[in-house]
Amino acid sequence: MSKVEQQLEDLKATITSELPSDISVSDVKYEGPELVVYTRDPKKFARNGDLIRKLASQLRKRITVRPDPDVLSRPESAREDILEVIPDEAGVTDLDFHVDTGEVVIEAEKPGMVIGKHGSTLRQITQEVGWTPEVVRTPPIESSTVSNVRNFLKQEREDRRDVLEKVGRQIHREEMSNEEWVRITTLGCCREVGRASFILSTPETRILIDCGDKPGSDDVPYLQVEEALGAGASTIDAVVLTHAHLDHSALIPLLFKYGYDGPIYTTEPTRDLMGLLQLDYLDVAAKEGRVPPYESEMVREAIKHTIPLEYGDVTDVAPDVKLTFHNAGHILGSAVTHFHIGDGLYNVAFSGDIHYTDTRLFNGAVNDFPRVETLVLESTYGGRNDYQTDQEDSERNLKRIINETYEKGGKVVIPAFAVGRSQEMMLVIEEAMRKGDIPTMPVHLDGMIWEATAIHTTYPEYLRDDLRDRIFHEDENPFLAPQFNHIDGGEDERQDVADGDQCIILSTSGMVTGGPIMSWLEHLGGDPDNTMVFVGYQAQGTLGRRIQSGWDEIPLNGRGSRSNTLSLKMDVETVDGFSGHADRQGLMNFVKTMNPRPEKVLCVHGDESSTQDLSSSLYHEYNIRTFAPKNLETFRFK
Repeated sequence: MSKVEQQLEDLKATITSELPSDISVSDVKYEGPELVVYTRDPKKFARNGDLIRKLASQLRKRITVRPDPDVLSRPESAREDILEVIPDEAGVTDLDFHVDTGEVVIEAEKPGMVIGKHGSTLRQITQEVGWTPEVVRTPPIESSTVSNVRNFLKQEREDRRDVLEKVGRQIHREEMSNEEWVRITTLGCCREVGRASFILSTPETRILIDCGDKPGSDDVPYLQVEEALGAGASTIDAVVLTHAHLDHSALIPLLFKYGYDGPIYTTEPTRDLMGLLQLDYLDVAAKEGRVPPYESEMVREAIKHTIPLEYGDVTDVAPDVKLTFHNAGHILGSAVTHFHIGDGLYNVAFSGDIHYTDTRLFNGAVNDFPRVETLVLESTYGGRNDYQTDQEDSERNLKRIINETYEKGGKVVIPAFAVGRSQEMMLVIEEAMRKGDIPTMPVHLDGMIWEATAIHTTYPEYLRDDLRDRIFHEDENPFLAPQFNHIDGGEDERQDVADGDQCIILSTSGMVTGGPIMSWLEHLGGDPDNTMVFVGYQAQGTLGRRIQSGWDEIPLNGRGSRSNTLSLKMDVETVDGFSGHADRQGLMNFVKTMNPRPEKVLCVHGDESSTQDLSSSLYHEYNIRTFAPKNLETFRFK
């Protein structure tokens, strides 16, 4: 009998001994980081709400209780009983019964009312019907991504259970080494922005944190995966994704092409956004005549292997590693990742991308950890002069530009990332129109912006508190304001907009590296009455950075019937302060207010001067040992 089998036998015996004699345990299994307990008495389990909590506390494991399939009531009768228990105001839109696991997925407009205070309604459902309820939100704005992901996972439930059982056994396997050390290997994003990728390794475990591409690079963007992993991808125990932006997530599906078959830990909204952006990444590559690094099937494989975690949940991801996600304040679902290694041996945190203070969309990044010996910190705006404008000043500046362009009869074009920046702009513009600070006019959303916005409204619990409350009330949901128009008519609709009256256009791609923004340049770039406004970071090598720096001859790659270059005559403005990244002071404050502060900081995800400036300042200000590593370096701790 393997160690895992013996563990499960011992756990079953312990659980049975702790339960009242009239509650049976028929089986105990690991599914990912969770311990799943099967019982023929689910209703009795549910009547004692403290049982699971006490068991979880005693065993120090996350526990899910499921009924044996042969004791379940018929779905037809269970449906009626469940709807009797749930208040009508919850807005239940679907019930989906899974006989193999005894779970019923309840989709509702107001999940909180299905859950009840401290889970009371969920327990009542199990008491009535025996089924284990799982609750998901009905998106206020229909999202094809959310729908497709949920349907795909439903279709793949059997395979996914096999994946989770395999992961569970891997997490709880016997430790093989008596050595104690921790290493971090930098695969990308060192002295550069983009291509984020690190390996955290111990004698037991190899964990890959992020695996992204590099925007604007002429190099093959996935060399670091081939060179550093290659056939060794199968030796990775887990992948942890901090957030969905492509410079962190684009190449995760490539791992499955190289033999990886393990879990991807991230938040639920990051999982959905990851799929959206990766499929678009393949689509853009195909349209530009490039050979994509992987097929769409690999994106689906990545989604199937994703294990979503919530902020604050401490989760075993290896025999010697516990993982906790914390809000990073950067984009929807973004996470600072904290790793507790060994039995108190060492603690490492990867910031991912962070925004330290509150924004219109998110609460500021969390930096409250019991211990962190080493911090891997982003440095995008870590240069000594990288201080962003105050957000109120930024909004005032944006409104001034919009008003001046409107008075000239022109149109405002804002290149924006579909995820994060676009929703921030939507909130600023909606409020400005509602208060009369700028004229009410159409706001056209092109590219993936509307779909990304729909995903935001599916997960309001990840948004700033006051915004979440507004989304819960349909008549106050700012993303449903009537001036927002989703461009879904292609070039014909773009031409109509270009020929029409004043308006604002939010369009991907945010760094002008392809996508619909190229069409808007062609339609509107030759008119000096129009204005392009940059509100996000423009990486070196991108067309956005070149335009920002004064380029006025724009390559169009043979679009349409016009010349291959455009003489850019529209005004070009940059409004700082809307970035999803912390500025220099925010990064310094993130470290300053950590208690205790880390012993070492690796400054990454910034150009060479930014990483070195931040590294030097942290050392001199706080007497912390700091590094500005290069790619493919390894640091050993302990």
